[in-house]
Amino acid sequence: MTLFDRSMIHLYTGNGKGKTTAALGLVLRAVGHGARCGVVQFLKGWDFYGEIAGLELLPGVTLVRTGRAEYVHKSDPWPEDFSEALRGLEVATTWLHDGLHDLVVMDELNVALDFGLVPEESVLFALTNRLPSVEVVITGRGAPKSIQELADIVTHMEEIRHPYQSGILAQKGREY
Repeated sequence: MTLFDRSMIHLYTGNGKGKTTAALGLVLRAVGHGARCGVVQFLKGWDFYGEIAGLELLPGVTLVRTGRAEYVHKSDPWPEDFSEALRGLEVATTWLHDGLHDLVVMDELNVALDFGLVPEESVLFALTNRLPSVEVVITGRGAPKSIQELADIVTHMEEIRHPYQSGILAQKGREY
């Protein structure tokens, strides 16, 4: 028995805060209904994100993190950035087709696409050919038009005010 009668693709994009948080909120809700969830984090090789420990506490959730611990520069990606992003896409594609996952989150996929680390055609193929019961969430700034058009639910996070504007750096528990 699957959780979603008609699965949808959610897109959380824009420059505002809250894209990953919204995706993980949906994971929390789905787990509460017994869903099996897979979360792939692209470009998040650092080991100090609070959600890493939090997701480990939830039954039925598998987390795969990809990327280096260092910041990836769009104009100067390393070979490892490409291989790690492709590894993440392979994991997510497997989950979209394996019948073992009700919800698949591809966190920061839009950034990996924008940086040219994964082929857009491969992402679109994986999404359009997924099992019809698999709900999908895609996050990250700079969502390409093709993903915006494919998604059933599109939310654009708009930054109105953020502590960064006042020189306040990212804080544990809020931004990571």
